[in-house]
Amino acid sequence: MKKILYMIVFLVSVIMLMTHCKNETVTITTQTAETQLLLSNLKQLSNKGYMFGQHDATLYGIGWKGEEERSDIKSVCGDYPAVISFDLGRIEKGALQNLDGVLFKDIRKEIIRHYERGGLVSISWHVDNPLTGGDSWDVSNKNVVESVLPGGANHEKFQGWLQQVANFMNSLQTINNVKVPVIFRPWHEHTGSWFWWGQDLCTTKQYKSLWEMTEESMRKAGVNNVLYAYSPGGDAADYMERYPGDNYIDILGFDTYQFNNDEGAGAFKELFQKNLEFLDKYCQKNNKLYAITEAGYEKVPNPNWWTEVLQESIGDYKPVYVLVWRNAYEQEDNHYFAPFPGQISEDNFITFYKHPRTLFLNDIDNLYQSSL
Repeated sequence: MKKILYMIVFLVSVIMLMTHCKNETVTITTQTAETQLLLSNLKQLSNKGYMFGQHDATLYGIGWKGEEERSDIKSVCGDYPAVISFDLGRIEKGALQNLDGVLFKDIRKEIIRHYERGGLVSISWHVDNPLTGGDSWDVSNKNVVESVLPGGANHEKFQGWLQQVANFMNSLQTINNVKVPVIFRPWHEHTGSWFWWGQDLCTTKQYKSLWEMTEESMRKAGVNNVLYAYSPGGDAADYMERYPGDNYIDILGFDTYQFNNDEGAGAFKELFQKNLEFLDKYCQKNNKLYAITEAGYEKVPNPNWWTEVLQESIGDYKPVYVLVWRNAYEQEDNHYFAPFPGQISEDNFITFYKHPRTLFLNDIDNLYQSSL
């Protein structure tokens, strides 16, 4: 009799589950084994040193574009950056190439290639303005975030945009069908107001809801190969005001650049160390990782910037990585943040490269193996 009752209960439970699944998308929350290993290994690696990274490092550099197995960093020191970042801006609209004119198929190829080298990949998203039709920097309307949240006029449209991002994340698979783990860093530098999701363009609650909606949409779409990074600009005083919470964030970071020529080095160091001090205390207490998610000095006109400014600013702190921005292939634009052969800081960068705490690709074992 008991067996019959158990069978009835079991069948009722199955029917209820099937009915629930018909009416509601099942949320996938389990990260892939490789993604879990990555997070664990990054925590170990931060005790050894910090990885160096650059945006779009293997896609183009000063005077070249689309050459396989090349980067300006490698041309200078003989090694790849341990971290490479890429951007998905315009993927939301189904475009073939991103806002910097790089084909998404080439970005996908480079992400998989760097994973197979054993390196780390970070992804940002300079998403266009869904309300005005402008780009990320179009701040002409203060209702954009409100419009994409549930109940907003652009909510359904934006759900489609998030699905495009999810499709890309899910497409990052090796020939052996292993999903490549990546760090996803949306909604960055929100403590300024130069992006439509910035501080003066939405409320604190709206910004946090944007994060929650983004991650929920990714999970529902089956994205399970992503670690999430939070990266304000500015200083630690504004850091936690719009923090979505530890349940949503795996890596805490910040974006800080040096400006105003060499006179700005002191202000850069002061802000840098203030942010690092705050993150170090918070992350030790809450078992989180932190990183310098964007940094740099455009054109690097100080020949000793790498050791005397960047390295000294980091000091004994333990960020998991520091990443500088891209070297645009249009040389006449002078838009570059890393040395290339003949650049004034080349020799100093080699000294920076040889320091025991700066980690490049050859300094790390595969981040996705069971142990480092």
